[in-house]
Amino acid sequence: MKLADLTDIELAMQNAVDATKRAFNTIRTGRANASLLDKIMVDYYGSPTPLKSLANVSTPDASTLMIQPFDPSSLSDIERAISMSDVGLVPNNDGKLIRLNIPPLTNERRKEFVKVASKYAEEGRVSVRNVRRDGLDVFKKQEKDSEISEDELRDLQDEVQTLTDKYTAQIDQALKAKEEDIMTV
Repeated sequence: MKLADLTDIELAMQNAVDATKRAFNTIRTGRANASLLDKIMVDYYGSPTPLKSLANVSTPDASTLMIQPFDPSSLSDIERAISMSDVGLVPNNDGKLIRLNIPPLTNERRKEFVKVASKYAEEGRVSVRNVRRDGLDVFKKQEKDSEISEDELRDLQDEVQTLTDKYTAQIDQALKAKEEDIMTV
């Protein structure tokens, strides 16, 4: 990854935070949320296709997801993909649409989901630190090639560390909010 300046580094760190938040959205919280199905790929005419490209996903109430395929012939493929996924929900097919009932979470299951969220947060922090490392490597090379001075290098290192702290704190805040969301009964 070639990072040219601080704006590139900041953008890459923001992307890491955004990816972490998207990963948090795939964790069940006991309430129906269409983003639970974002990672599901359906084998549609021999090619893996995202579920949201094949069907309309809605939440008629807090404990139900309703999936209405654009092509009724894909209903059984969608049902099979949901059954084989790691979502842990059993699809109910009535011939026209699929309903997924979201059961209430047990306290033990909530703690497992908090651990999963913590793992996603740590992956996000590692991504931010990798961006920091790559950016510092570029700046050190520029200093070695006499494109910037030692003082400029130190200033840039301080700025990159400030950005790293800022985006790591954002991940920590998002994790705290997700943990509260998961543990709320």
